[in-house]
Amino acid sequence: MSVASLSVLAQTPPTLTKQQQTVLSGLETQTSHYGTLARQIWDWAEVGYQETKSSALLQDELRKQGFAITPGVAEIPTAFVATYGSGKPVIGILAEYDALPGINQDAVPERKPIEGKRAGHACGHHLFGTGSVAAAVAVKQWMQQTGQKGTIRLYGTPAEEGGSGKVYMVRAGLFNDVDAVLHWHPADRNSADPSTSLANITAKFRFRGVSAHASAAPDRGRSALDAVESMNYMVNMMREHIPSDTRVHYVITRGGEAPNVVPDYAEVYYYCRHKNRNTLKQVWARIMKAAEGAALGTETKMEVEIIGGVFDLLPVESLARVMYQNLSKVGGVTYSPEETQFAEKLSESFGAAFGSIRKPGEAATVAPFAGISNDPLSGGSTDVGDVSWAVPTVGMSAATWVPGTAAHSWQAVAAGATGIGTKGMMVAAKTLALTAMELYQNPALLQKARQEWLEARGGTDFNYEALLGNRKPALDYRK
Repeated sequence: MSVASLSVLAQTPPTLTKQQQTVLSGLETQTSHYGTLARQIWDWAEVGYQETKSSALLQDELRKQGFAITPGVAEIPTAFVATYGSGKPVIGILAEYDALPGINQDAVPERKPIEGKRAGHACGHHLFGTGSVAAAVAVKQWMQQTGQKGTIRLYGTPAEEGGSGKVYMVRAGLFNDVDAVLHWHPADRNSADPSTSLANITAKFRFRGVSAHASAAPDRGRSALDAVESMNYMVNMMREHIPSDTRVHYVITRGGEAPNVVPDYAEVYYYCRHKNRNTLKQVWARIMKAAEGAALGTETKMEVEIIGGVFDLLPVESLARVMYQNLSKVGGVTYSPEETQFAEKLSESFGAAFGSIRKPGEAATVAPFAGISNDPLSGGSTDVGDVSWAVPTVGMSAATWVPGTAAHSWQAVAAGATGIGTKGMMVAAKTLALTAMELYQNPALLQKARQEWLEARGGTDFNYEALLGNRKPALDYRK
């Protein structure tokens, strides 16, 4: 399908029913309103488990629209569930709203950090949360107007970035009665493939030694920083002897305060990922041995806190095809002349590190549908993975960023606060709304999806055990 054809579809899609046209028109009229909400969350840029204002804003919006709100679910103050309707089917929509620490950027196409700001929405979760709320409200209004039976449920899910917020919500049984879950994610393209992701375990390793004067009495000290560096050295040597598609990365979060004092405390924060959970567990056990060996060799004490752990995404191709068909009806993002100028200027900053340069006009297209692949091309991880093993789940991406933009970049932060981000967000909201409507109206789709999902999960004998164990939510992991 050509770009021109998609543009026509986005304006007056010939395959839309009158009800669908009404829902899409209603969402279009609310673009400015939802854009304002998203921009407010972008301004706040609250990190995982600290999204107090962002969560409250979305809850207030849903409450005004007639949803019943249950705040503070799964022992997480910023998590919530918003419900409208009753009975079956139950369709859930996920909403995220946490920012990333250590990166920020103004809404301009050249590098310009905002002084004093310590976090930014480099993954677009301000759009994710707001767009999902927009979709849920649109579905609620449609149900109200048509008398459609069932339940629409919006899940406010904090701390996706390393905090595994959804895992605790799955563990608490909040998805047990749901028939299907819909989600989306900001990106530099529009797609709805049955993609997978990497399972992930994250932890903070803390070493405690003995402080001493680094010059006058070094023999009396036992360096916690030496332990961290020893662990990192062993893990880095281990990379040669683990599956090549494993991903291990870390940052030293504490390394001492002054060079002339032997550090008695140091901390390193690790991520380990693999597409196979069992392989991940095996590699993680070796990382644990490296930490234990580092403590033994440096005569320090080690403690480990598992911060997060997420499953790989379990794709359901039949649901993905439904999502794709609706995304194709909605179409992509058409830039205004000013937005095109912004995109072209921003593209100049990509360089070789971002791969091949893509044209801004690609945001107007929808990527061809691709079947299930066992190779998680994105290389990322998400706590949506645990949800997908608890209930049939389907997602999509929308072009909220200029084509060619990398996630977790200042370019993503910049575009996410412009009309480019808002337009992409509304593509997602419209697609999610149409998909939910179709699932309500065609129970056979849900039955087919559930059967496919059960087979992919390994039958009814599957027993869910969170990778992070029984720990309580790591509410302070960003502090």
